[in-house]
Amino acid sequence: MKSLHTLIITSMLFWFGIFSSDIYAQAPEMFNYQGVARDLAGTPLPAGTSIGIKISILSGSATGTVVCSETHSVTTDAVGLFNLRIGKGTVVSGNFSSINWGSGTYYVKVEMDVTGGT
Repeated sequence: MKSLHTLIITSMLFWFGIFSSDIYAQAPEMFNYQGVARDLAGTPLPAGTSIGIKISILSGSATGTVVCSETHSVTTDAVGLFNLRIGKGTVVSGNFSSINWGSGTYYVKVEMDVTGGT
């Protein structure tokens, strides 16, 4: 009975050691963003509309310093929906991969040009 008790404790310590080890996370190289493009009246833009999107990552507040900025050219679907990957656009300023996400609060600023510009 003593050897069974020792085996159970050893097994528990083994699994505890595995699950309590340090876990390291990597910062994202990009993340997905989805939006609906609408005109000033609130109506979704028609399918196939080419729009320009500028994404800026701001530090500290919604009016904070721009850490990085990029542009995207996207096309809307039947309900004005568009998708893009923040971090994979055309760089305007900064470097997305150098953002220290754990150092503070960051905000995403989205700007849209319905004529397809940047």
